[in-house]
Amino acid sequence: MKHKLIVPALLTVSALAFTSCGKKSESAPGASDTAAASPAASGGTVGGVPLTTEFPPELIEGTPKPMNVPNLVQAPNKAPEFLVPEGTTLLSKGKKVTSSDANPIIGDLTLVTDGDKEAGEGYFVELLDGTQWVQIDLEKSAALSAIWLWHFHSQKRAYNDVIIQVSDDAEFKTGVTTIYNNDYDDSSKLGKGADSPYVESRFGLLADAKGAKGRYVRLYSNGNTSNEMNHHIEVEVFGKAL
Repeated sequence: MKHKLIVPALLTVSALAFTSCGKKSESAPGASDTAAASPAASGGTVGGVPLTTEFPPELIEGTPKPMNVPNLVQAPNKAPEFLVPEGTTLLSKGKKVTSSDANPIIGDLTLVTDGDKEAGEGYFVELLDGTQWVQIDLEKSAALSAIWLWHFHSQKRAYNDVIIQVSDDAEFKTGVTTIYNNDYDDSSKLGKGADSPYVESRFGLLADAKGAKGRYVRLYSNGNTSNEMNHHIEVEVFGKAL
């Protein structure tokens, strides 16, 4: 069972001060999972409307491996809060997905935009090791407000070199805007990032797109602290078509 959460603005994930409580216990049926509103928040759109999405139930399996990553942000104990401009919609649902790995090891690329964020078998796509990307074609250029990303989250792990870029060029050779980058040592050779690595959870990663314009959204990763593979469960892109 999924729980719909309403999340007014707090901060972008790159600056979120999440508590270090590890994984959360699942709320009892009917219990509210809504984060407290913060009208004076410094992130999101001042005077905007709460961004809403649905979160999967928590599913923790297996024994996590040590995460020797500097400045690692622990998993949150509640959903982030964020405000977006009025009229913002989900643009990515059902849109075409391509990848640097044309033949995923597990799953199909359509899983990335199918709307399902469960963490079990059959809900994720697994790509080869090394720096890999998935790319969403929004079909037309848009002004983006936020991008919500879920990697494999049924085990405590951190994905390396998480980079999110936007462009009107499908090849990402020109007009590229980077809205999130936690590659602290430039190991993926896309530029050193200032955002912090983070532990995966059912709340995903919420990145402030800050009005970046583009038709295509590309999301990189470079393995994780449990293994060398790359996994994506769901990507949600919010904004307004131009």
